[in-house]
Amino acid sequence: MYKSVLLSIVIMTFTVCNVTFANAAEDIIYWAGCGITKKAFMKELAIAYSAKTGIEINLQGGGATRGIRDTVARKLDIGGTCRMTLPNEEKSELFASLHPVAWDALAIITHNKNPVSNLNMEQVKDIYTGKITNWKQLGGEDKAINLYTRRGKISGVGYAIRQYIFKDGGMEFKGQKEFIVKSSGPLEKACEQDPYALGITGISSARKRKVKILRFDGKMPSFDNVKNGEYGLYRPLYLVTSPTPTRLAKDFVAFATSNEGRRIIRNNGTVPYKDAPHLLSKMLIYGFDVK
Repeated sequence: MYKSVLLSIVIMTFTVCNVTFANAAEDIIYWAGCGITKKAFMKELAIAYSAKTGIEINLQGGGATRGIRDTVARKLDIGGTCRMTLPNEEKSELFASLHPVAWDALAIITHNKNPVSNLNMEQVKDIYTGKITNWKQLGGEDKAINLYTRRGKISGVGYAIRQYIFKDGGMEFKGQKEFIVKSSGPLEKACEQDPYALGITGISSARKRKVKILRFDGKMPSFDNVKNGEYGLYRPLYLVTSPTPTRLAKDFVAFATSNEGRRIIRNNGTVPYKDAPHLLSKMLIYGFDVK
């Protein structure tokens, strides 16, 4: 009798613990992805959503590729990416569901004291293909351009440069003095510290750094210039879910794209995706794949 009662208590305790842990897991959304998406809107949306629902959102980094692949593998509830899926690189990306939330811009950055203030498309191409290697060729000092680029070809920014500027996702950069870094953070930090640095990152991240943001074809990547399409190097930012997302994942995506979510994104200086639908048509006209 005593043993039976004791066994019942143990089973009941184990069951209660399991329910408690399951409920606790349901109160947390795990997100990881590109730092630019995080800085563009994710942090602010997470704070607002948690205040409204009581649901905790665990934010991590790891880049766009992690955001896509770990979500498909169900290691995450939601991912963040600043590039589309690339099933030719990894078949699992076929199963990712991308939800466009905002518009970002590629920002060309250098050191604050660099006198150069504008680059056009041909100059950017010539820098990344090694035809322009000295700041003097751009109206600056007679010093070599220290070109900072992302490691690999499928990082969010790295792939965007290849796609939007060169329309060649597999091209190799050939700057005379190229410094390869593992993520956008070290690239931006290098441009804060190196007087002769040049790099490209997302405007959502760049504007929070002490760097000089260059004009591209005479236009700054301002909120209005991105929204109206006058700044040419813009791209969508996405939330990623699996094909069968959790209830909380679906609820958060709905919140991010709601009127309240769009207001939060706008207040953070980022253009909500639904505020500028004409940008998608323009990208498709130019032959960019944004799916």
